[in-house]
Amino acid sequence: MPGSANLNIMIKAARKAGRSLVKDFREVEQLQVSMKGAGDFVSRADIAAEQILKDELMGARPTYGWLAEEGGAEDGEDPTRRWIVDPLDGTTNFLHGLPHWAISIALEHKGKVVAGVIYDAAKDEMFFAEKGEGAWLNESRLRVSGRGRMIESIFATGVPFGGRSDLPLTLQDLARLMPACAGVRRWGSAALDMAYVAAGRYDGFWERRLNAWDLAAGLIIVQEAGGFAEPLTDGAGILDSGDVICANEAIFDKFSRVIRGA
Repeated sequence: MPGSANLNIMIKAARKAGRSLVKDFREVEQLQVSMKGAGDFVSRADIAAEQILKDELMGARPTYGWLAEEGGAEDGEDPTRRWIVDPLDGTTNFLHGLPHWAISIALEHKGKVVAGVIYDAAKDEMFFAEKGEGAWLNESRLRVSGRGRMIESIFATGVPFGGRSDLPLTLQDLARLMPACAGVRRWGSAALDMAYVAAGRYDGFWERRLNAWDLAAGLIIVQEAGGFAEPLTDGAGILDSGDVICANEAIFDKFSRVIRGA
């Protein structure tokens, strides 16, 4: 699929950073790791990947703003456009040698995400979307699943770790959902969870207390694949609150009622 100049820049940047991460992933035992907080690690590979992405994206569009996990926020000369970047979503998987992690890049325009790329470099799967142009996995068009029965559906979430205060809420969610569905997966990458909803591999996903860089690219990929996405709480914005629920159209209302306890 031919994309816009911006989307091509995003894909090129993701592939370049992905090559760096795959090289480091093969030598994961030699990585020097520092601790950022309970259950949250950052490696030199993570920081190096973010620098590659910043060089590529800001080099091509130097007036845009910047928001990334490691480097924080920077205002651009163009206040209407901003890159939102997670250089390594699934860091804990990466550091444990689990090949389930991704690079996430989104482009925001006037407060709305207009393009997104999620690159699973270990599997060479490039998920991407632009507003109004559909969602894609490599050369194939993406559509969310068509399942309409909860008992046949598989869902994904992130289970809080390290004593986070939202753990009880998630356990309550699981207690309501698991008897009503075919299974729940916790694979450790919110970006890939959303990409998998877009690809029909999962029927739905929900999670609390995510960051904008975890969510932004996944949102537009899910929506352009025909999925629904909402904040968990009425009146909150998904990127601002970090709370999201998404699914295919057929299952969304049933799924959201279970998760919201309605």
